Amino acid sequence: MNTTPNSQPTAAQSPTQSRAQSPARSRVKRLLTVIGAAAAALAVWALAVPVAGTDLSARMGAGPQPVGPVMVVLASLAAGLAGWALLAVLERFTAKARRIWTITALAVLALSLTGPLGSATGTAATLVLLLMHLVVGSVVVLGLTRR
Repeated sequence: MNTTPNSQPTAAQSPTQSRAQSPARSRVKRLLTVIGAAAAALAVWALAVPVAGTDLSARMGAGPQPVGPVMVVLASLAAGLAGWALLAVLERFTAKARRIWTITALAVLALSLTGPLGSATGTAATLVLLLMHLVVGSVVVLGLTRR
């Protein structure tokens, strides 16, 4: 910081800015994380379904339903936005927000893995859906906890 002994830091040199990024920059990084999680899940879907020819379907409601790209993107965005919202709330009310959020997010990820185990229609579908959950969870957890 360029200050003389008796001078105060200017707005451009605020000590807070040097330790933490601006709220706008943080929001952009978090938004990119959520979008990146959806893109990563869509990439897994694209490799598994059109490229490898996996029949990706899950039992939902009346019977097996195909898991398409729109469902993959929407579910990934919903998970990422929910995680971001919880982190934002925790940051307003506790000093240990990242730690609490990370533990919670990992627990939710572990619980989410039971979905494909119980609803996927076949071994290949189960493995692909598990991979999608792990990919989205990894991107969200690593991306949202990064400073």
